[in-house]
Amino acid sequence: VQTPVQGVSLQMPSPEMPVNKRKQSTAFPPNFIHSQDSTHMMMTAIECYHAGIPFAAVHDSFWTLPCHVNEMNSIIREQFILMYSFDVLKQLKESFEAYNPEVKFGDLPSSGELDIDCVKDSSYFFS
Repeated sequence: VQTPVQGVSLQMPSPEMPVNKRKQSTAFPPNFIHSQDSTHMMMTAIECYHAGIPFAAVHDSFWTLPCHVNEMNSIIREQFILMYSFDVLKQLKESFEAYNPEVKFGDLPSSGELDIDCVKDSSYFFS
């Protein structure tokens, strides 16, 4: 499919085109983390919009005007806490199991003792 901006090639899966399991397994973790970072960024951008705070970002670098930095810092922390107040890995595993009932997934690592609310008081959580 050719568009004015780019060309896209679609192929139907076939036995001649097997999934490279090694590449898939090494690509997933960084892509998952990137999706988490981008979700946090979008949640922060939406809350800044609602608060009337100018917001710009590239990847994990967020910007606003100096007069809004303190308020944006609070929003960044609040959205992070909201996002990680539940077990993200458990939800991911349950999703994988629902879509792939024939696959046996291993146990999740223990979650530890971190109180996610401590990011409210962390000087260097996001700077």
